[in-house]
Amino acid sequence: MSFLVTGNAVLKCTFGAASAIYMVAPTNKVQVDAYAANITNQTTLLNIPSFGLCRSPANPVVAAATAAALGVLTPMPCVPATVAPWTPGVSTVLIGNLAALDNKSKLTCCWGGCISIKSAGQSKVSFA
Repeated sequence: MSFLVTGNAVLKCTFGAASAIYMVAPTNKVQVDAYAANITNQTTLLNIPSFGLCRSPANPVVAAATAAALGVLTPMPCVPATVAPWTPGVSTVLIGNLAALDNKSKLTCCWGGCISIKSAGQSKVSFA
């Protein structure tokens, strides 16, 4: 069973130092405990906040800091780089004419991180 993701969801990135609270703008006009999300709600810093410090060696800022530290991995402030929608979403449930976002979906950061949903932000509505 999966849960509909809302604007109070908790996200985690494999290269991030901290969890982050997912944000959904009221443009979707579907509200459970907070506004519900669809698979295209992946805009950096609007929907996907910083995860504190980034440890990805593919991130150019981390790579530069690591090189300056003579090869010692040096985490730097996280600025997620998300360009593709969440996958897979739930195509049988539409929000704003797009597939709804469920807690099993994943998002890929251009720096190699996998962003997952630790908590959907609500637990009253579920779908199979």
